[in-house]
Amino acid sequence: MSETQDITWISRSYAKINLGLQVLRRLPNGYHEIATGFCFINWSDRFELNKASEYRLELSDDLIPADHNNLITRAVRILKRYVTIDDAWSVNVDKLIPFGAGLGGGSSNAATILRMMSKANNLDITPGDLSQLAAGLGADIPVFLHGKPGIGSGIGSDITFCDIQPDAWIVTVFPDIHVSTAEAYDNCIPVGDPDFPLERILLQVPLEEWRYLMTNDLDPWVIHQHPRIGDIRDQFYELGATYAAMSGSGSSVFGIFEQEFVAVEAYNQLIDWNLHTNITPPSFVPDNGIYRNS
Repeated sequence: MSETQDITWISRSYAKINLGLQVLRRLPNGYHEIATGFCFINWSDRFELNKASEYRLELSDDLIPADHNNLITRAVRILKRYVTIDDAWSVNVDKLIPFGAGLGGGSSNAATILRMMSKANNLDITPGDLSQLAAGLGADIPVFLHGKPGIGSGIGSDITFCDIQPDAWIVTVFPDIHVSTAEAYDNCIPVGDPDFPLERILLQVPLEEWRYLMTNDLDPWVIHQHPRIGDIRDQFYELGATYAAMSGSGSSVFGIFEQEFVAVEAYNQLIDWNLHTNITPPSFVPDNGIYRNS
């Protein structure tokens, strides 16, 4: 990144995982009615917002386009369309969340810049108001704006915030495989009304039973196309996970561990296998603070 003026605002943009994903039915408009559970992991990008002569976006990862189609820039444009803001800022993002991993990095980034621009411009605007403005950018953006886990319904954008953040260790792996979300949904088979609705599982069923009841209905096609994803999920169980699954449309896979030493051993083993791996402590709460540094 090029040097800019002294840092004015800093914040972090956290990733999420989908604890489960039920595809209920295909809608006439081409979307799908789903049920999914969002929670956070301690994998984050670092944002710096500096005063500048004009808006510009710089990313540490050259493989991610920083053009007008980037969700960060699109979020700023939407905010400027509805409220009066000074957008002459340099946005510098140190990208640590893997791109195209199914971890919501783009949506998280969009939510973070909305919060930071609101703070920098002293806007009296709530996360709910920002969610409405950003409705067309990503179904999971409200989760990141509120910084709370929850259950998504409808096309995933109707969020019921509830405490489903696991009180257990989460180890997450990105196997460097890129999955087309559109193709994953196009090739899935909707389940209709399941015998065990995802909300019931998340709120009423003990973690040790999730393995037998929780599903990700995008699994069959994605794992058929990319068997390595299924291999990693199975490996998590061999390493002692209580529950393991692919997140969303992939390709990231996570395992939930009830004992710290088992989680740490699994994390170290996956690192030894040269897999891009993260570990998150129990009951993790993301720090969505925006801090002045000049």
